[in-house]
Amino acid sequence: MDEYNRFVDWDKMDVTVQSQDAKELTCTEFQELKQLARQGYWAKNHSLRAKVYHKLISNIPCRTVTPDANVYRDIVVKIVGKRNSSSLPLPEFVDNSLVPTYCLNAEGIGAVRKIILCIANQFPDISFCPALPSVIALLLHYSKDEAECFEQVCRILACNDPSKRLIDQTFLAFESSCMTFGDLVNKYCQAAHKLMVAVSEDVLEVYSDWQRWLFGELPMVYIARVFDVFLVEGYKVLYRVALALLKFFHKVRAGQPMESDSIQQDIRAFVRDIAKSVSPERLLEKAFAIRLFSRKEIQLLQMANEKALQQKGITVKQKRQNVHLAVHAENFKSEIVSVKEMRDIWSWIPERFALCQPLLLFTTLEHGCSLSRFYSHSEGHEPTLLLIKTTAKEVCGAYLSTDWSERRRGGNKLSFFGTGECFVFRLQPEVERYEWVIIKHPELATTGSEPENHAPPASSTLSSGSIPSDPSDRLSPFLSARHFNLPSKTASMFMAGSSECVIIGGGDGQALYLDADLNHGRTSHCNTFNNQPLCSESFQISVLEVWGFRD
Repeated sequence: MDEYNRFVDWDKMDVTVQSQDAKELTCTEFQELKQLARQGYWAKNHSLRAKVYHKLISNIPCRTVTPDANVYRDIVVKIVGKRNSSSLPLPEFVDNSLVPTYCLNAEGIGAVRKIILCIANQFPDISFCPALPSVIALLLHYSKDEAECFEQVCRILACNDPSKRLIDQTFLAFESSCMTFGDLVNKYCQAAHKLMVAVSEDVLEVYSDWQRWLFGELPMVYIARVFDVFLVEGYKVLYRVALALLKFFHKVRAGQPMESDSIQQDIRAFVRDIAKSVSPERLLEKAFAIRLFSRKEIQLLQMANEKALQQKGITVKQKRQNVHLAVHAENFKSEIVSVKEMRDIWSWIPERFALCQPLLLFTTLEHGCSLSRFYSHSEGHEPTLLLIKTTAKEVCGAYLSTDWSERRRGGNKLSFFGTGECFVFRLQPEVERYEWVIIKHPELATTGSEPENHAPPASSTLSSGSIPSDPSDRLSPFLSARHFNLPSKTASMFMAGSSECVIIGGGDGQALYLDADLNHGRTSHCNTFNNQPLCSESFQISVLEVWGFRD
């Protein structure tokens, strides 16, 4: 055995992990390290992995005063005393998290609690960090003693590189990451998301478990492979793997009855037993096959979600608090959709707005069929939700990310505005959401000036404006220029309005046109879902409603 075996119960470890093949790691270039980490170069050699971890963690930029191994040796006796380490109470900020054993021996299991208490002593600003026990338990495998493990964890917690996010340490950061994960699921795991909506009243409650899947339920050999890449590439890897887990869960469990009364419990059980269906290599392969937004884009989305939570009163000092993304039935009344249908729509919209409740702004039943009144009641609200019921009982609509007042930018000419967060949907006769085409196929975005003042044909792709050549700096078309204070050229064009008509360019080739009298409309479409259009090609409007978002 090597020098990194003090806390390991080797009888419980996978025998392949004990391979002692002579390997060295001499590369320092990021791209090469990234490839080696993804390939599992050091995964089969315990000693090599320990040395690689030590090297990677030592290179993390940290605060000037970061507790080290000597600090641990100075404080551990004072903090722990003569108490039995296995029964030491955990600080509140770990939120009663699972303390995984990860094939640790008795000394290692006790060491996890001792290190957590010492970290609580040295990091008083940590208010919520449920991933911490798992990280400590994992790093004990690759540490010579408790003090070395303490130092490595402290370096991860004390990282001061604003572009390198590692572990959430506040409830605000944690909850916004859950909302961001929900946004990503909505874009990249639509089949799984549809299942979550069907079986859960509050999808955020399900997605708030995403870090637990990784740091708690995932078996040791899997989380170690994830951690290999995480130390090289950062937080985005965690999103990738969690999305892959959800995809596999849906694939394996599709069509099967739930094993418990809770979808949360079913997902946890699936992740715990993932070895029955998916290998670590297959999991990572799936994770890196997802064409995820760039690190910058995810960071912007995270910031937006944090801002929305702060507006709800969540602070960095906040301890756990229930945050719900569900429409309150007692205050909701629509002539077009039921509470259940509105909750379905709510599950599609960006999480930061799903924190709000719907607010009726305009209805033809009360305000008449006037386009000018449609604009006057809708302006000043961003985003808005358009609902239409036809005389043929069809129900469709659109989520519109931008204030209708933007239509004035083009003067008397019809000009397009909006962002790729917009989408159109159908509720009757069947439920279907149509993504904006560039969101589904970002490679279709083309460089060019803003669109001319003409309605594009439904089969064309709306330009997202000039896009930087460096992919890492490219801003996704789903981000709102107004919300993130970005230059207008990064915004996408989706909606248009004039005194004569309203045009909404939908995804998957869908487009919706409303006449000035708000009595008639038409759709044009190609590449429709299962050849089902948004609604009739030409239709009469029975009721039209516009909804805003109330805090």
